[in-house]
This record gives sequence, structure tokens and C-alpha cells, in this order.
Amino acid sequence: MTMTTMNLEQKIEIPQRLYFRIGDVAELLDLKPYVLRYWESEFPMLSPEKSNSGQRVYRRSDVETLAVIKRLLYSERYSIEGARNKIRELRKEGDLAEFKKDSVAAPQGLSAERKKEIQAAIHELKSAASTPVSQMFTL
Repeated sequence: MTMTTMNLEQKIEIPQRLYFRIGDVAELLDLKPYVLRYWESEFPMLSPEKSNSGQRVYRRSDVETLAVIKRLLYSERYSIEGARNKIRELRKEGDLAEFKKDSVAAPQGLSAERKKEIQAAIHELKSAASTPVSQMFTL
């Protein structure tokens, strides 16, 4: 199995957010933004909203659908039309949610690095809270 094949078969981890900008989605899925815009024109189930500034705003479900599309096109080698039909078929049979679970990694919570940052901030706050005010402002 080549490195490229391994990367295609890995589940995509989507952060716990409600909305994503096109640049965020492109980075998550390791795709170029123009590919996402093209897929919007080919897959009617994709219709991100636009922010006040006119930028595309994807919901988490849109990102999951994009992960499914990427899997179908790149890993399973479907054509665009074939992928569109497969998604319709999965929806009709009620299996799309399960297919999304196979394409997207379950949320992992906070990363170890982020936990360390939070613990350091808590330690600093506790230290500051236990320091008498008179010692905080010495000249």
C-alpha cells in the first residue's frame, strides 16, 4: 500500500465546530478550494451558506458529505455521476449516516497538547490567585 493510498483510506477528523470556512474545509480534506467549489456544482446536496462577507460557510454535515464524496471519488474510484448515484442510493436506503461514520473519525476531544496548554493556564491562574495583592504590585 502506497503512502497516498494510506492517506486516502484514513478517516478524516473534523473538529467540534458548527461552521467551517472553505479554507478550513480544504485543509481538513487536503483538497484545493476550487475542487470544493466544483463539487458544489456537481452534487446538489452541497449548498453552503454565504457569510455577510460573501464567504462560503459549511455546516458540519456538509463537511461530512464532502468527506464521503472524497472517499467515493478518490478511494473507491467512482466517477462523479457514480458518486452522485451512490449517495442518492445510500440516502434512499437510509445508510448514508452509517457511510459517513465510516468516512469520518469520531471526535477525540481535546488533543494532548491543548490539554497541557489549559493545565498550564490553570496553574498560572491558581498561582496568581494565591499571591497576595500587596505582592503583585511591588515597585
